[in-house]
Amino acid sequence: MAISRAQLLKELLPGLNALFGLEYQKYGEEHKEIFETETSERSFEEETKLSGFSAAPVKSEGSAIAYDNAQEAWTARYQHETIALGFSITEEAVEDNLYDSLSARYTKGLARAMSYTKQVKAAAILNNAFSGGPTYGDGVVLCSASHPLVSGGVNSNTGGAADLNETSLEAAVIQIAGWTDERGLLIAAKPVRLVVPPNLMFVSTRLLETELRVSTNNNDINALKNNGSIPGGYCVNHFLTDTNAWFLTTDVPNGLKHFIRTPLANSMDGDFDTGNVRYKSRERYSFGASDPLGIFGASGSS
Repeated sequence: MAISRAQLLKELLPGLNALFGLEYQKYGEEHKEIFETETSERSFEEETKLSGFSAAPVKSEGSAIAYDNAQEAWTARYQHETIALGFSITEEAVEDNLYDSLSARYTKGLARAMSYTKQVKAAAILNNAFSGGPTYGDGVVLCSASHPLVSGGVNSNTGGAADLNETSLEAAVIQIAGWTDERGLLIAAKPVRLVVPPNLMFVSTRLLETELRVSTNNNDINALKNNGSIPGGYCVNHFLTDTNAWFLTTDVPNGLKHFIRTPLANSMDGDFDTGNVRYKSRERYSFGASDPLGIFGASGSS
């Protein structure tokens, strides 16, 4: 439906002092703190994880060398979505000199809506990372205690229902240090950045930025800060829906990814039959995960 004069009666009358409701500030591109961005030239992208080799055995004197087989472990798939939104202005509204003010005002509103949608879709990867969420290439949810390995073992990239505190954060750093590749070889993974909802930003500041331990009577150093355990500090993602969930990005490559198939573009044209002027914003992209070890997550206690 086009924006008509009937919807804008106040703007046609003298004495209107101000229009408001479309000038709110917006949160920035918070997905860039979490996702690695790449471009795509296909309708979808796939990335395959390889298993490598197991640890080398001891070769006894005079015996034959052992041979191992490399293989593909599993494949992650990114299916791009088209995101589009538009509005139109009636021919009569254009004739009554509302064109300039409406186009300037509502194109800004259109940009806000497109930006908001992208942040919601990005955060959905983390909001649905636990039990009941979608499964990924290895057949389990993103943050799971049972990511299967070719060797027969598992990796766990979840702290379960642990709330964010000194104990749980230190346990997460230790757990990440124990991750292995598909054949059971340690991969020397490290945390990079803590990702939290607004409800946990003050807790995060105290945990990562104070010199001494938090909430104790002991005069001990803050080991997390002293050791540089989380070098990227923390970031707040305002689109996380669980007020207790928290996450750690890691230095494991090919973790959470954002593929851009078509960048954001705006266009306009006139409709011959109605005389209305139409505006459109469109982009095409996907968010997902290849290697789940790119993220560690805990759902919190509730």
